[in-house]
Amino acid sequence: MSTDDAPRGHCQLRFPSLFDAWHALVFPCDPQGQVDLDALDRRTLADYLYARALVGRDFGRPSVLGNA
Repeated sequence: MSTDDAPRGHCQLRFPSLFDAWHALVFPCDPQGQVDLDALDRRTLADYLYARALVGRDFGRPSVLGNA
């Protein structure tokens, strides 16, 4: 999912790659960084769980980005 996929006015949870500065996984979230897992399609849910599981190994700590 790219950073352009989130609707305007919503936030994004971004997991940066530890190995490639240009690669990150980004998911729609609320301002507190909570991702609505039920709203994700199957592929995006798998990517989200993958990123969460590999924080510290392949991905850095996630950060919440506002998209005003």
